[in-house]
Amino acid sequence: MATKEDILEQLVEEYLLHQGYFVRHNLKFLPRRDHPDFVSAQDSNHSDIDVIGYHPLRSGADRVLVVSCKSWQSGFDPAAEIRHIEQQKVVRGREAWRSFRELVIPKWSEAFLSTVESATGQREFTYVLAVTKVNGDRQLWETKASFREAIGGNPIKVLDLRQMLDTIAPALSTTLAGTEVGRMLQLFKAAGFRLGADN
Repeated sequence: MATKEDILEQLVEEYLLHQGYFVRHNLKFLPRRDHPDFVSAQDSNHSDIDVIGYHPLRSGADRVLVVSCKSWQSGFDPAAEIRHIEQQKVVRGREAWRSFRELVIPKWSEAFLSTVESATGQREFTYVLAVTKVNGDRQLWETKASFREAIGGNPIKVLDLRQMLDTIAPALSTTLAGTEVGRMLQLFKAAGFRLGADN
């Protein structure tokens, strides 16, 4: 049976719901046609923000989490991805920058920021890269100055599957979870599978 969202996106949603965020999926964005660098042949296909979480009781960059999901089974290697982007490599069948266009190409950064503001009323947020696992030093990605500048100086966090499960597992109850993935985790817990940090 097909699920509405990518499995990692559903897990991100469950993670955010457990922390009190309201969640939206798949917000499309596109450079404006009157941008001086707009090229119709390259810029007419939408990209999308996988997940946005909005928390009405938090403030600052913690109020809005803007999440890009990369469910690569091999994991995420920050140093390698930065190198691929800077060296204009083709990775996974396309130019590496295309997976992170909002962090690399100014016209896409502008469109991304406008879409976040339109959806949340804020330009202050935390950009979250959700991945299966991190291979290497996540701080290389989180502190890269050009990426931070591209998204208006906002903080960047890399969040992996283990971190999400470690947050979700202790809070699981018998109350029906908000996502199909959450329900599956409830069944795992009921069956005696251990999902926490000690597993």
